Amino acid sequence: MDEIDVLPFFICPISLEFMKDPVTVSTGITYDRESIEKWLFSGKNTTCPVTKQVIVDCELTPNHTLRRLIQSWCLLNAPHGIERIPTPKPPISKAQIIKLLDDAKSPQQQIKCLKRLQSIASQNVTNKRCMESSGVVEFLVSIVINNDSTVAEESTIDEALSILYSLQLSEAALKKLMAKNGDFIVSLTRVMQGGSYESRVFAVLLLKSMVEMAGPMQLINLRPELFVELVKLVYTCPLGRNKIKAAEAGVVPVLINMLLDSSEKRACEMILTVLDAVCGCAEGRLELISHGAGLAIVSKKILRVSQVASERAVRILLSISKFCATINVLQEMLQLGVVTKLCLVLQLDCGYKTKEKAREVLKLHARVWKNSPCLPTYLLSSYPA
Repeated sequence: MDEIDVLPFFICPISLEFMKDPVTVSTGITYDRESIEKWLFSGKNTTCPVTKQVIVDCELTPNHTLRRLIQSWCLLNAPHGIERIPTPKPPISKAQIIKLLDDAKSPQQQIKCLKRLQSIASQNVTNKRCMESSGVVEFLVSIVINNDSTVAEESTIDEALSILYSLQLSEAALKKLMAKNGDFIVSLTRVMQGGSYESRVFAVLLLKSMVEMAGPMQLINLRPELFVELVKLVYTCPLGRNKIKAAEAGVVPVLINMLLDSSEKRACEMILTVLDAVCGCAEGRLELISHGAGLAIVSKKILRVSQVASERAVRILLSISKFCATINVLQEMLQLGVVTKLCLVLQLDCGYKTKEKAREVLKLHARVWKNSPCLPTYLLSSYPA
């Protein structure tokens, strides 16, 4: 292959490899479809890699002339072992998607439609974006909302949630889902309560993506039932696998951001309960201490919300103190006033269990904290011996 003279315009500017499906963007530059789709949609870039101009229209136009030239070149060089690139399957059109949705009237037709949508979405990112703009998201959401929890409906919901997640929805689509009247979130909560394991996983992943796009008021208005199901999901799996999966899925930063925006008692209690559960694994604790506001917001909620919230927050700090007590973490806890707050817990009426946990944290690191100038002198008398 190195000895054959390959024309430079056969090479994709992104991958620097031979183009198999050349497409042209609005700036006039041609790329291989797979490479430019990853750049625009997965990487969420908005500029042309070559010209650095903003790509206003993300429509990718197949460059048939260049593809035929490449195919002809492949045939000419067949004696050198060059295989002819196949003619790529054209992306789905908006009209085809709309017709497919219009034909899905009965439950049987819906199942057939869902299988076809799954196949279309798996082909390329362009198809996914076309599906999103053609009403597929609304169609799938309506299936999830309007289910009646029968066995037949459950398999349909499994399929609908699977496709919704695989579409890798844009920020605009996620914000639109979050801005609805809450019916979809209620339906996802219902799925988490009684759906199949697969559906529950997709429901949690979709909720995570939606919550990341939510505004403060939307977060505050989330129902307590949602947090109850999250707690159940995290706690019920043996060996803590769900805790690890939750941490790896990025739930800790989402919970911290929700805690920063929430002052409502019930919501704070539930968020801290989920956070406490996820911090039961090393991955969760690492996510918490890596977040710039993690330790600060957990400490802030102590003595400010309720005894339940204080107890959960102190439990989280105890986990950090036992398993993540590097010198940097301990110094950060001093500087953020975490140690001061724990000393106050010992002086105030906030429950026996909470006081015992606070005392344990302070005893663990007395050498570092007790004589620190960051600790107010009036609290030294309450520091446990």
